[in-house]
Formats: sequence, structure tokens, C-alpha cells
Amino acid sequence: MVGLKRITSDPAVMNGQPCIRGMRLTVRRVLEAIATYPDRRELLAEYPELEDEDIRQALAYAAANLDDKVLEIYEA
Repeated sequence: MVGLKRITSDPAVMNGQPCIRGMRLTVRRVLEAIATYPDRRELLAEYPELEDEDIRQALAYAAANLDDKVLEIYEA
């Protein structure tokens, strides 16, 4: 994806799941960590290898890969 150079996918690492900078740290794990540690300092203490740009790109990757459809609701 354009602009997400820190998100990598390698079949030899975590079975090709999207990871942060080729590490064994998946985008999914980062998203779970964000939910678990809403305080950014706690998150970075638990995952010291993460950088702010890694977190931003993990969020951008997730947003880009979610299906966002608008459904019209009809009243009967």
C-alpha cells in the first residue's frame, strides 16, 4: 500500500500476515494492544520496539482494509 512502508508481509514471517517492519509483531497485535493500553506510554512500555509511526500506519492499514458500505434504511 502506498505510504505504508512500515507494514510488511513476508510468507516466511508470521505466515505472511501484515507485520510491523518485518518483525514478528502483526498489525492485529498492535491493534489489540492499542485497545488494551489506551495510554500510549503504557503501550510503548509494553512494546518498546514500536514507534509512533508504526502505530499510525497500523491504524491506517486497518482502516484501509475495512469494508465501509453505506446502507439505505427504508421505513415500512
